[in-house]
Amino acid sequence: MTKIYNPGLLPTSRRNVLRGSVLAGAAAMTGGTAFAAQRRAPLPKTHAPMAYFTQAADQQTAAESAPADLTGFTRVKQELVAPPFAPAHEQVATGGPKIIEITMETTEVLMVIDEDTGAEVWALTYNGSVPGPLIICHEGDMVELTLRNPSESQMEHNIDFHASTGALGGGGLTHVYPGEETVLRWKATKAGCFTYHCAPGGAMIPYHVTHGMNGAVMVLPRDGLKDAEGNALTYDSIAYIGEQDYYLPKDENGDYKTYEVAGEDYADSLDAMRTLIPTHSVFNGAVGALTGDGALRAKVGETVLMIHNQANRDSRPHLIGGHGNYVWETSFTTPPLKDVETWFVRGGTAMASMYTFEQPGVYAYVNHNLIEATLLGAAAHFVAEGEWDNNLMEQVVAPRAFEA
Repeated sequence: MTKIYNPGLLPTSRRNVLRGSVLAGAAAMTGGTAFAAQRRAPLPKTHAPMAYFTQAADQQTAAESAPADLTGFTRVKQELVAPPFAPAHEQVATGGPKIIEITMETTEVLMVIDEDTGAEVWALTYNGSVPGPLIICHEGDMVELTLRNPSESQMEHNIDFHASTGALGGGGLTHVYPGEETVLRWKATKAGCFTYHCAPGGAMIPYHVTHGMNGAVMVLPRDGLKDAEGNALTYDSIAYIGEQDYYLPKDENGDYKTYEVAGEDYADSLDAMRTLIPTHSVFNGAVGALTGDGALRAKVGETVLMIHNQANRDSRPHLIGGHGNYVWETSFTTPPLKDVETWFVRGGTAMASMYTFEQPGVYAYVNHNLIEATLLGAAAHFVAEGEWDNNLMEQVVAPRAFEA
């Protein structure tokens, strides 16, 4: 089996992580099994409180309700791209509401997450990357997703959109077994950044999430981002960062185990997950994925909107050498925090921060639980180009010996 790295990213080693110059709503409604054997097979029996996540719930079907009123909507297709990049989009909406058509495949890929130790995982993904691709729309738009589960998959998958309303974020309406597809349309009624993730039922919910099956949706206000006084805020680019905690099983010698197919690690992973102690906490799928050749790029004077997704655990990003000029920790309808040093990502959320780079050089973007940043891999680099400004910082005397 060929081992792959995240598409669009170049692998780097743990040694590069902090090296610079001068780093479903969650539960399914119908259940499923660890492996896809037959359609709608029941979940194993579980004990409370897990039973809440596995019990079925009655839902009105589309046939029993009035059809959606799509008057005034126009259809546009959004081409999703691999992280850390963002799809083409308008910052301020033009025209009326849109139906944003997107397609995602639930691919299961063997991914190397740390070159130095050889640690690997059968990643459960949307479109082959961890995190899944960023989706962007405006408040009032419809998102119409075609979700496909390739026939070579081992497992059932679905999707829970935290930005949507009803049926457990769509998780109850999108269960697809290998070889199946479904189409879900939902309206973006809240402006902000939101997590999406797989939620097939029971213990398979955290299993899928901690194997990489999550991503983010950004729902922009129709008139764009604004500061607390209502002034327009714009950005030159987006850096989409998905923080992923992995819980990799080890053998009796302390070495990471390997598995032949996706799902084979299920029982071992549950034991590792119950410790609540991740073996890795990384950005965009792997240790060092956003450092070295994969570092994020900017120029002095450019404004970058950093979108940070963490589907499972709290995090506290910090841009070493910079700040969060504007930070939206909850929604875009709440005025942004201003001039923040370290901001907060609640587990199961996505959020946004904005910074205009003022100095050239390497900026480390880290989870400021520095144990996770330096030992578990939660670090990235921004490399900014431009002219140094001694008015902001100057080395008055280079390091030299002195006499006591």
